[in-house]
Amino acid sequence: MTIRTILVDDEKLATQGLALRLAAHEDVEIVDTCMNGREAIRAIKTHKPDLVFLDIQMPGFDGFSVVQGLMEVEPPLFVFVTAYSDHALKAFETDAVDYLMKPVEESRLADTLDRVRQRLTEKRGVEEVDRLKEVIAEIAPDSVENLAEGGEQVSANRFEKLINIKDRGQIFRVDVDTIERIDAAGDYMCIYTGDNTLILRETMKDLEKRLDPRRFQRVHRSTIVNLDLVKEVKPHTNGECFLVLQSNAQVKVSRSYRDVVARFVH
Repeated sequence: MTIRTILVDDEKLATQGLALRLAAHEDVEIVDTCMNGREAIRAIKTHKPDLVFLDIQMPGFDGFSVVQGLMEVEPPLFVFVTAYSDHALKAFETDAVDYLMKPVEESRLADTLDRVRQRLTEKRGVEEVDRLKEVIAEIAPDSVENLAEGGEQVSANRFEKLINIKDRGQIFRVDVDTIERIDAAGDYMCIYTGDNTLILRETMKDLEKRLDPRRFQRVHRSTIVNLDLVKEVKPHTNGECFLVLQSNAQVKVSRSYRDVVARFVH
């Protein structure tokens, strides 16, 4: 898999330094370099790259304006590169893959490219299934349903593996495997990771779409539980029960969600 990449920075030395570090990664192909935001938008629309390393502070048209200027097309993955850490919060709000500080460290760059590769693999896997379904729908419509099981397996790659949570003026990159439960409080979510509690401004409905339903299930109108971290089921009255989690926290399962508990009973 080749990662077609564009570098955007108004400082030529910064572009050259990043290109030199990227040369150590054989799967990265630099297809263009740009000195300002307007050049970047034209180049991205022309080359349709997989990845863009984007400086934030540029004269006239900054990095965030570049992202906004691509709303009508399918955007590439973005990695922001800047000398100013105070832009980190806004960078993650744009769903950037990562945020690198100048001068870019080789180890941090390697970690970032690993995340890029994972995102691209997931995206391309889903696209291949969708294309296959379209072809079969044309030549053998009755066979489309037979793809459902395989499609669901690949579609699982769409779900988040890391969630960026802005809380108390910081960005926390939370591995979803560590999330034990989620409680709703209006338009805010309380994310429990066993040893930490973080507040995420998002509705439960939207958050559910980002999590794999085979692992994260509602057990109450306002509670989602990571089923992989349930260690005990305690029966209660009136058809209700409690789930005991790895942290020993107990979560009540309401009667309307009893089918969730059924998978633990063999």
